[in-house]
Amino acid sequence: MIRILKVFVPVRVILLLLSEAAILYGCYMAALFIVERFLEGEASLYASEFLFEDHGFLRIGIAVAVIMFGLYLNDLYEEFRIPSRIALVQQISLALGIAFVAQATMSYVISGWIVPRYTMILGSLFVLLLTPSWRMFYSSVIFDALGTERVLLVGTSEILGAIVKHIASKPALGFTVIGYLDDNAGGDNPFPGIPRLGEVQDLKRVTQDQPDRIVVGLRERRANLSMQDLLDLRFEGVHIEEAASLYEIALGRVCTSEFRPSQLVFSKDFSPPHSSISLQTFYCTLVAAVMLVLLSPLMLVVALAVRLTSKGPVFYRQIRVGRGNKPFTLYKFRSMAADAEAKTGAVWAKKNDPRITPLGRIMRKTRIDELPQLFNVLKGQMAIAGPRPERPEFVTKLSHEIPYYRQRHTVKPGITGWAQINYKYGDTLEDTVMKLEYDLYYIKNISMALDMYIFFHTIKTMLLSRGAQ
Repeated sequence: MIRILKVFVPVRVILLLLSEAAILYGCYMAALFIVERFLEGEASLYASEFLFEDHGFLRIGIAVAVIMFGLYLNDLYEEFRIPSRIALVQQISLALGIAFVAQATMSYVISGWIVPRYTMILGSLFVLLLTPSWRMFYSSVIFDALGTERVLLVGTSEILGAIVKHIASKPALGFTVIGYLDDNAGGDNPFPGIPRLGEVQDLKRVTQDQPDRIVVGLRERRANLSMQDLLDLRFEGVHIEEAASLYEIALGRVCTSEFRPSQLVFSKDFSPPHSSISLQTFYCTLVAAVMLVLLSPLMLVVALAVRLTSKGPVFYRQIRVGRGNKPFTLYKFRSMAADAEAKTGAVWAKKNDPRITPLGRIMRKTRIDELPQLFNVLKGQMAIAGPRPERPEFVTKLSHEIPYYRQRHTVKPGITGWAQINYKYGDTLEDTVMKLEYDLYYIKNISMALDMYIFFHTIKTMLLSRGAQ
């Protein structure tokens, strides 16, 4: 795992990205020389003129970037399994279709930056032939050849169970659990399919199998674990960490069940410096101003549509809790009936909520109803990315029911956020705890780089209408 933009990314994903970028670029370069050779007869002359004088390298690079974005939209950098070759070809064809649409659009706006017609067609044919073959080769040969990191578990805590389950569902992470140590010899196996290698005190003997990483997650802190043994192994080069650390790396969230108040009191990670908050305010204000200018025609159309399709005001105003537990008025395009909570009071939105208007359902799926919150960003009440702001009634209730819930108000709430791009919309207490773990991860790692990653991924969420309700 390599940390990029405050996000842990598997090495397998990085290598696939780099290798496919090279293959795609090579396909269009080969097409360029072939087309010039057979159509013009002077391949090297015309190709060099295109590449060096007409910004050909950049023009091909733009086409490659759009194709890779199309592959990203199809989750081809998140899921490595190939259940169907036909489906894989269809997904790559869809990515190529996006590239052709982008090229056609550019021809009307900045025609000097498109890839020549026949080079684009022939290069795309090469991509359609080579990319599926490379994908299948990578997933079946390269994927296994890269090897995995051998993990030994010490203990059987619930957090280790969550880690084991996640690792099994995400082979791209590159972890293999070789076994676990536990003092309860007669108990049931808490990790199906993973062998018990002995008791906790057998750690030194078991490590002769040379695990790459030892993860400690004991149910009882007074278990028979020798710190001297751990120290010896650490100095021998074995990576040793608490379960909460691997949980954060593998799952992208912190484990609140393992928190102790003293950890938060003495830790610097959960108190973002004022410089980070000030920098976030600056670039979020700038981004919000630019987006309001660019999206003003769309917002005007949406406002008229809301006014014409249902009774009530265009904008929905609601009190939410912001940074430092300070209340503020949040703006949205109204997506529910005007008197939606007249009888029920404050309640969470539910799946297929009958209070939502037909237009509101479309707006929620595409997140268009959130656009007026750009005004909240300009007023300094919100950021582009951050924990979603909740209503005071819910905050009071959840603060009593969920430990550390109030700590999510350490930073400004966001229009989008780490929890929103990683977890479905939820209306249960368990869902709220899960989203809190993502929010605390964001607070711990807040940065401009992470905000950029969240914003980029939010585009995918909006285009595919994911996570809305």
